[in-house]
Amino acid sequence: MLILPGLVDLQVNGYGGYDFNAAGLSTGDVADLVRELRRRGTTTLCPTIITAPEDKITRNLAVIAAARAADPLVAHAIPALHVEGPYLAPEDGPRGAHDAGHLRDPDLAEFGRWQEASGGLVKIVTLAPERAGAAGYIAELARQGVIVSIGHTAAEPAAIEAAVRAGARLSTHLGNGAHAMIRRHPNYIWAQLAEDRLTASFIADGHHLPADTFTAMLRAKGIGRAVLVSDSVALAGCAPGDYTTPVGGRITVGEDGRVTLPGGELLAGSGSSLIECVGWAVTRTEVDLGTAVTLAAANPARLLGTGRGRIEPGAPADLIVTTPGLSVLHTYVNGVHVHTT
Repeated sequence: MLILPGLVDLQVNGYGGYDFNAAGLSTGDVADLVRELRRRGTTTLCPTIITAPEDKITRNLAVIAAARAADPLVAHAIPALHVEGPYLAPEDGPRGAHDAGHLRDPDLAEFGRWQEASGGLVKIVTLAPERAGAAGYIAELARQGVIVSIGHTAAEPAAIEAAVRAGARLSTHLGNGAHAMIRRHPNYIWAQLAEDRLTASFIADGHHLPADTFTAMLRAKGIGRAVLVSDSVALAGCAPGDYTTPVGGRITVGEDGRVTLPGGELLAGSGSSLIECVGWAVTRTEVDLGTAVTLAAANPARLLGTGRGRIEPGAPADLIVTTPGLSVLHTYVNGVHVHTT
């Protein structure tokens, strides 16, 4: 058996039928989703709310905050919230599965209402830096200690540079949320890869990035400036078939777990948990287990400013016990044994 630090996932839309973006999200749903992910080795997560009308975004942020207030273990599991959108590029490809009808320009007053609803828990915001007013918005969020992440963008390299100068620190699922075909160079992927002030998140599920692409991107960013995320959606872990969800409407889950918009290959999030991403990276690329765990635990924990993601005296006892094949047998959260397979 292996003892590993609990995994830290900066981008979780849902899992196992539970959806942080559901119109009827309840505090019980939040607690159940946290428990579901503990069984899969994720002990810290950032619930991710995507593009929607403002009242829906603020409602679900408030529900998650209430779930934290009701349960200390849920509060421990959720140290921060991630809002992905609604300030994204409208073009097909960069927009991904986000609803074009609700995309808009950055609005500091709206961000203030998010923070009021969540109790100040929004710590990551993904946006496209080419949107009007983005530079000033980024600078103000950076001043408040919020991680601004570049994603779902069609920006020219100059706009990427301006965003970094303003304080952007992260690239959301780099290589995805992009056009199917782009100019070979310059383009917004090269610009982010080359920028050492940006950490990059990667979805290492075998569908979002081919093994050679992931390997080249990871070499370019360096281990210290990279994190793995699941970007899992509610249908992750569900049986193959066609479904209707708040994220993208009608969604297809393939036999291989690939989650797509129907009638094409456009991805609508990931069907994998973070530990499955760790396993794919280890078995399909040059990344060894220690490095993969660093990418999925220590690095994202450091980005959030927590002391988690490591096994050292004095560190929080967020631990998982797995088989050599990374099947989770036991999970401990803050020293409490919360799961046994």
